Amino acid sequence: MNNKTAIVTGTSSGFGLSTTIELAQKGFTVIAAMRNSHKSSSLLQEASKHGVESKIIVFELDVTNEQSILSFQTRVLDEFGRVDVLVNNAGFAGAGFVEEVSMDEYRNQFETNVFGVFAVTKAFLPLMRKQNRGCIINVSSISGKVAFPGLSPYSASKHAIEGWSESLRLEMLPFGVKVVLIEPGSYKTNIWSTGKQVAQESLQSDSPYQEYMMSIEKYIAEGENSFGDPLDVAKKIAEIATTEKPDLRYPIGRGVKTTIFLKNLLPWRLWEKIIINKLFKK
Repeated sequence: MNNKTAIVTGTSSGFGLSTTIELAQKGFTVIAAMRNSHKSSSLLQEASKHGVESKIIVFELDVTNEQSILSFQTRVLDEFGRVDVLVNNAGFAGAGFVEEVSMDEYRNQFETNVFGVFAVTKAFLPLMRKQNRGCIINVSSISGKVAFPGLSPYSASKHAIEGWSESLRLEMLPFGVKVVLIEPGSYKTNIWSTGKQVAQESLQSDSPYQEYMMSIEKYIAEGENSFGDPLDVAKKIAEIATTEKPDLRYPIGRGVKTTIFLKNLLPWRLWEKIIINKLFKK
């Protein structure tokens, strides 16, 4: 285990930060990729607290920039020559009603959450295939299985990752490379802080969706006290990374498995009635 190398993207906070620490504690040398290395202080402080700072190397990586990915790939291959685990975690959550979300906002969402994952993964697939081993863990979401109103940019991006990961898993299994999806529910991370700027359009007084969006915001706010600890997701990712034969999907979080089960079980008309009644109360 001491020689194994893991890459984690989006490590300046949230799941990425905690996952980096957990993997380092399990003996991995962790390449902590983030868009701006100046934001690494929280990660490095946490690493020092756990005595694993020597196991973590911060690399800059913008998953939406082809040149940045190429430079990152070259540096990893030159300095390490192997990648045992790749955790595609970098992402943000865009929100708003479809009519009011611009095409540029949709494209920005997909550039990070979808095409960024594709590009970073493709950069290391040849190496993993030649190694005849490796584990690719894609951080999806319950929103990749269950769509909610006002979250179409984010939900669409995660649905895309779900389908793509299924295909990739079937392609890579014969080469000893495992592809896994982890599907968290609501956790105490800052993923919504970037997406909020999109949602503002639907919160304006002249928006026909204002009342609906306010109902959704209220529903989310009322449930914030029950949001999970990101460390639980990080521990699960570290567990998956050291599992010989991991499953394809790992739903995690309060009510996640039940929600997915009910959505798949109930007739659509009943499901949509439940969602509308819960989220849009006049």
